[in-house]
Amino acid sequence: MEKEKPNSDVEVVIITGMSGAGKTVAMQSFEDLGFYCIDNLPPELMVTFLNLMMRSETKMRRIAAVMDTRGGDLFDSLIGALDELNQLEGVSVKLLFLDAEDETLVRRYKETRRSHPLAEGGLPLTGIRKERLLLSELKGRARSIYNTSKLKPRELREKIMAEFSAKGSTLFTVNFISFGFKHGMPIDADVVFDVRFLPNPYYIQELKPKTGLESEVSEYVLKWNDTQMLIEKLTDLFKFLIPQYKNEGKSQVVIAFGCTGGQHRSVTLAEYFGNRFKEEYRTIITHRDIEKRKG
Repeated sequence: MEKEKPNSDVEVVIITGMSGAGKTVAMQSFEDLGFYCIDNLPPELMVTFLNLMMRSETKMRRIAAVMDTRGGDLFDSLIGALDELNQLEGVSVKLLFLDAEDETLVRRYKETRRSHPLAEGGLPLTGIRKERLLLSELKGRARSIYNTSKLKPRELREKIMAEFSAKGSTLFTVNFISFGFKHGMPIDADVVFDVRFLPNPYYIQELKPKTGLESEVSEYVLKWNDTQMLIEKLTDLFKFLIPQYKNEGKSQVVIAFGCTGGQHRSVTLAEYFGNRFKEEYRTIITHRDIEKRKG
């Protein structure tokens, strides 16, 4: 008797990362996208589950599973399980790693009054550092890494929706981000450009309260020869660089522009390049610090 051939085109997303980095919100987002979601699944059981599912008449073809250090010793088998999953015919596997800065994770644990799974009754920071070390190799394997330190739950949901909404999608996304250096660098950026050398609209009285989203500011930033030369050189660089990220297999690249406060110059350039490349790639423009103006 001929052996039944399994169905193909199954999409599997493994959600992992630091405890407290937003895996619950991620799970809810995947549920909204129609994924069959499994929480805290032992990695070795994932292969068995997929083999059974692929030989059944079930219509579940999109699966998201949270696997993290709550699984204790069972979590140690995740690397091997990933290798085995990648050998399954007709199965597309993506690893989504959620991260956050230590300070942010400590604050979240204090707010929820929960103990870290690896702290063993001790300080949250002790567990966080131990977990970060355990997850270092896994993070290196991830194609999608989200740092949620400065993300609201809604923003995390939007990132997940943007990347995973289309079934079987291999749509490549270019994220252009503006930020202010005085608020800290975006640690999830692939490339960062410091544009503080450009003339600053902040020192123009009528432009100071405005942002790069307004035409008066963008026109001021773009009118200088230095700005035009920068745009010309960066356009050539991006035409070379972005396809390299795509060909390497990444689902997205994050390009950040930083000025002093994240209000004028960086916003203008993120808007410019986001619109410049939107005909060639799916682009998302994010202005991280545009609402942080004081006074």
